[in-house]
Amino acid sequence: MKKQIGFVLSFLLLIASQYSYAQNNAKALLNKVSQKYNGYKTIQASFSLDIRQANGSSHSDAGTLYLDKANNKYHVNTKNQILISDSQTQWNIMKAEKEVEISEASNSTNEINPTNIFTFYTSGFNYTLANTEKAKGISLSVVELKPIDSKKNYSKIKLRINKANNLIYDTTIFDKSGNRYTYTLNSQEGNKAISSSFFTFNKSNYSGFDIVDLR
Repeated sequence: MKKQIGFVLSFLLLIASQYSYAQNNAKALLNKVSQKYNGYKTIQASFSLDIRQANGSSHSDAGTLYLDKANNKYHVNTKNQILISDSQTQWNIMKAEKEVEISEASNSTNEINPTNIFTFYTSGFNYTLANTEKAKGISLSVVELKPIDSKKNYSKIKLRINKANNLIYDTTIFDKSGNRYTYTLNSQEGNKAISSSFFTFNKSNYSGFDIVDLR
């Protein structure tokens, strides 16, 4: 019996040490990724979005994100929607509906939004390093993140990182209803000059649109 107990304890200690090793490696990798993005004052990135719903249906979209990291400003342009924020106000421009919703900008670090999309993983998560994967011939490190706050509406996030340059390749969010949202960064350019006017709403560009102020 003592031998069996000793074996079980040794096995549990081995599992714990391997888990700790995976966590430390994941943390070291994420530190490299955040350092890379923190070196950029602005980021321009083209992305695609793939949504897989629990009922088996799917939806895709694509667009471009312009981010002024230093000032929490962003401009996201997709086929059907434009989001603009000057860090104080957000304009949600719905092209098909010809409507603009105005609301206060949310710069909370407790939720994933355009201002922290490249660095959201730095706090609020437990994480482990998973097996390396490949996509389009690119070798990718994989980190699985689970939110510390169980009240979040997602259960897990899978982050894949390009081993060659420590840039995020894609992010998959697993929500608790069974849906999956995968954001793939097709191109990224840091420190590109972006005019400040790009982060403000110009009403003259949207003649005929209804303006709904929700503030």
